[in-house]
Amino acid sequence: MLMTTLRTTVLQLLQQERLNFLLTNRIPRRAATIFMGWFSRIEQPLVAALSIGIWRLFADLRLDEAKKERFVSMHDCFTRELKPGARPVDPDPAVLASPCDGIVGACGRIDGVRLFQAKGYPYTLPELLGDPDLARRYANGTYATIRITSSMYHRFHAPLDCRVRQVDYLSGDTWNVNPIALKRVEKLFCRNERAVIRIERVPGGTQLLLVPVAAILVAGIRLHFLDVLLHLRYRGPHRMDCDASLRKGEEMGWFQHGSTILVIAPPGFALRDGVAEGSGILVGQALMEVRQARLAL
Repeated sequence: MLMTTLRTTVLQLLQQERLNFLLTNRIPRRAATIFMGWFSRIEQPLVAALSIGIWRLFADLRLDEAKKERFVSMHDCFTRELKPGARPVDPDPAVLASPCDGIVGACGRIDGVRLFQAKGYPYTLPELLGDPDLARRYANGTYATIRITSSMYHRFHAPLDCRVRQVDYLSGDTWNVNPIALKRVEKLFCRNERAVIRIERVPGGTQLLLVPVAAILVAGIRLHFLDVLLHLRYRGPHRMDCDASLRKGEEMGWFQHGSTILVIAPPGFALRDGVAEGSGILVGQALMEVRQARLAL
């Protein structure tokens, strides 16, 4: 009874926008993120059980789809794999599948190079990508913002048969990326740590972008085709070339805890019917599709 009352009280407080913003942003974000990265990896049974238990108390954490039944640490639970077949992938080659589980945020057509993080809060592709020449290729294209909440599955997958040619790592801040922060912090995605993953559609060669954006208590992105962990203390090269071939639905990597992925497509792609702000989506479900004949198979 006491724990139920405590849970209800905490959730009610966090629903108050001003308090939520203060508690999740007006703290030493970098220090908190580095500490959580250390704490979450403690492989001690009691620490792991208590951490996961408290997490489950305040979040809708479902572990019935997890490949494992027991976890050696909170980090092990955060980055959990799913049982085989838990996420069927849309087989249509003209469909760009969702790379992750999440809630769709701002999405739609890119207005020139301008897009939105929330209503009334625009930012531009050059600011997000850090490369004006690259940004111009996606002018008037289509984008979708997918937010991964703390309790969701945190791995992300190839949205189509593709080759990964290059990754740009942009170090930055660790603002929360929930809707409350998106309505208060201008150009938030352009401020936070992020990676720009360039993928080439096979066949066809059309280039698309996946932009994983880290956040407070996250700030770590693992990609299978790079031998480094991208995080706040990373001091390696900004641009990394690679040549990895991936099948649609194949795992690409994971966030250390959870955050947001932006999917950016050039003109010729459109959101699939039913994909709209506030809708839920799972790995492998249709997110966009080819609409112009010049991009069709």
